[in-house]
Amino acid sequence: MDLVTLGPRLRLLRFPVGQAYLWRDGEDSTLIDAGWAGSAASVEATLRGAGLDPYRLRRIVLTHCHRDHVGAAGELADRFGAEILAHALDAPVVRGELPVPEPDLLDWEIPLYEHGLTTPVAPPTRVDRELADGDVLDFGDGAMIVHTPGHTPGSIAVHLPRHGVLFAGDTVASVPDVMFGVFHADRADALASMSRLAALRPSVLCCGHGEPVTTDTAERLARAAAHAAGPGPGPMAD
Repeated sequence: MDLVTLGPRLRLLRFPVGQAYLWRDGEDSTLIDAGWAGSAASVEATLRGAGLDPYRLRRIVLTHCHRDHVGAAGELADRFGAEILAHALDAPVVRGELPVPEPDLLDWEIPLYEHGLTTPVAPPTRVDRELADGDVLDFGDGAMIVHTPGHTPGSIAVHLPRHGVLFAGDTVASVPDVMFGVFHADRADALASMSRLAALRPSVLCCGHGEPVTTDTAERLARAAAHAAGPGPGPMAD
């Protein structure tokens, strides 16, 4: 597992598929998403190898209920005493009380989705706090929760307005450039959510898949949102 420094307070944990992000406030840290089931030991070893104390992990914020974001959350929280947070609409899925919502796949998405079915399923995971749009969390000098339905009903983004950082979950991807994400349960809602995120005009965009975006970020996100709202169903052309 790679740990990539993106700034003095921001790091990326890169998994074989997808990624999570670590934000630090002094010695305390917050994890945005938690990677795959079974990866908690690797996360701990990676943090310790970078000189970080995993017992200062205060919270794990889940952007949505999919297995590549929830997987290790329960084990990490149990090891280190962290709180797990998710939107109220996705919390029952995270807890295993409801099934994962099925995506409305476009033809070109079907083989990508079927390939992903070989990956491990996230275990039922507790949710200590259910979130709603507009909630402000005590990290990043005021982390604002933005409800972004579409990828799943309870998808969220986490916005740090004091730092210009936006954790977008899977509503947006950056593969290879900023683009509309894939595997949405409700594409119309996801498009509206992407437009809402573009209006925030972040300077750093952290997606669940693809490289973080740190240059011309607001413009690239706005252009991708406009493209996604047009007639073309696939990724942006170069």
